[in-house]
Amino acid sequence: MANTFETVKEVIVDVLKIDDSDVNLETRFIEDLKADSMDQFFLIDGFCEKFNVNITDEDARDIRTVGDAVSKVDAYLANK
Repeated sequence: MANTFETVKEVIVDVLKIDDSDVNLETRFIEDLKADSMDQFFLIDGFCEKFNVNITDEDARDIRTVGDAVSKVDAYLANK
């Protein structure tokens, strides 16, 4: 999970062009990072590309925090 978090954080920093100190497991994409719907699309796309997984639209809707993203990616990786 720690490794997944670091990689998820890299994607977030790259997509949103923010400082990595603003990102922790409790960070909310919309409320804390001011991500809009396009940002969210690019984040999910970035996670899929970086981890070589295919996050469904339904699962993507459940990702509200960085911790959610890490858990979802870990679940996908475990089922590969």
